[in-house]
Amino acid sequence: MSAALFGALDEARRNLRPDPTLAEVGIVAEVGEGVAHVSGFSELLIDELLSFPGGLYGTASTIRQGMAGIVLLGDADHLQTGDEVRRTKRTLDAPVGPALLGRVVDGLGRPLDERGPIKAATYWPIERHAPAIMDRAPVSRPLQTGIKSIDAAIPVGRGQRELILGDRQTGKTAIAVSAMINQSAEDVICIYCAIGQRTSAVARVIQNLKANDVMQRSIVVTASGEDAPGLQFSAPYAATSMAEYFVERGKDVLIIYDDLTRHARAYRELSLLLRRPPAREAYPGDIFYIHSRLLERSAQLSEAKGGGSLTALPVIETQAQNISAYIPTNLISITDGQIYLSPILFQKGILPAVDIGLSVSRVGGDAQQRAYRMVAPDLRLYYAQYEELEAFSRFGARLDKDTRQRLERGRRIREILKQGEHDRMTMAEQIGVLLAATSGLLDAVAMEKLPEAETVIRRDLPDLSSQLSAKEGLDDKGKSEILQAMRTALENAGLISGEETSS
Repeated sequence: MSAALFGALDEARRNLRPDPTLAEVGIVAEVGEGVAHVSGFSELLIDELLSFPGGLYGTASTIRQGMAGIVLLGDADHLQTGDEVRRTKRTLDAPVGPALLGRVVDGLGRPLDERGPIKAATYWPIERHAPAIMDRAPVSRPLQTGIKSIDAAIPVGRGQRELILGDRQTGKTAIAVSAMINQSAEDVICIYCAIGQRTSAVARVIQNLKANDVMQRSIVVTASGEDAPGLQFSAPYAATSMAEYFVERGKDVLIIYDDLTRHARAYRELSLLLRRPPAREAYPGDIFYIHSRLLERSAQLSEAKGGGSLTALPVIETQAQNISAYIPTNLISITDGQIYLSPILFQKGILPAVDIGLSVSRVGGDAQQRAYRMVAPDLRLYYAQYEELEAFSRFGARLDKDTRQRLERGRRIREILKQGEHDRMTMAEQIGVLLAATSGLLDAVAMEKLPEAETVIRRDLPDLSSQLSAKEGLDDKGKSEILQAMRTALENAGLISGEETSS
């Protein structure tokens, strides 16, 4: 038996032929905080994915003669000079598909929620071309946020890019998450992309989504401040590819980028480490392009392309109310409008602290329900007049009756725009309350009783869903009937008297 065994081994040795595998291997020449410089590649492509020892990956970001700058996508503490680097001949991609719904993943689509691996439908590159102009359709459908100051004065349409900006701790994330939660009754898929946020802040968002039964139709993509800058940079592009999978299948998707200030800072850090020449505020020259190529992917697709939409609500942080700084002005010029949150209003307890005067929606008005047009023009006009007269009245000058009336109405309008973080209003409730304020119905109500008056109106408002959702909105007769019904409800509650309203 031993002779047969040795014979078989000898036969195998004689038949053994070398089977070499061709692989282009580079050498780590230098390792930095989040980047590495690699030498030895002659045919490396820009944005190509490279494999490092220990399961670490990186993307080729800068290619020079004999040296390539690589953005690392993970912890590189184990990486040393002289380690081998291999090409993968593919670009960075992310998992997409329905299996991601309800999951929490990192910037590469790897699960973070301890619920096992994700069975992705397929993998898509994180960098994809924006839809062509001929593949887009006009923004014509509203995306209700449930916040009356936004839905009435700064409407958002499906397929729009509406910037949320304001100083630190003014409620930017709260507005974005409220918009996500308000889609629980709509067929809208939501994606929350946290960039450079604290882990505890992201955990609160996830808990909020679960408490409102929205998580099962949402995806949370997070790259925390402790993650590598490369992961923070790639996270929003990966989240957008996950969203585009559903958009191309005719779905409506809402994506939140929270926030792009930290995204810009992560890219600045990487660019400086890769020895790129700095420009204004030490940002690289292509800082505008990294955000434009991201946000241009949000659109309303034409019927020929399935009719899906991707609505983007990017968040950005300002400093000392300076909305004319470098990154804010870049994003204002890219997006279709902005919702500005004022720290002054926040300190006064006016929440949400939306400054209607500095906020604008450039396309949302075309998607707004016609019924809102009964209140939106008067709302903006009275609010602007009130802000101007409020500053004037501080000088202590004697005011005429008309000016005092405008001031009182403006105070009530600003007070009625207050709304709790977890209080989302239907379209009928919003229009009813705002119509009562702009028409003067609440002028006789004491300021401290306005919350009670709003509760009465919302409780006793006639069922207007069919009329308000109609394309033509309400006519003058319908408006009069609504006002009379609200007047009767307020009189029955003892908040106003017949003599006050008739006068």
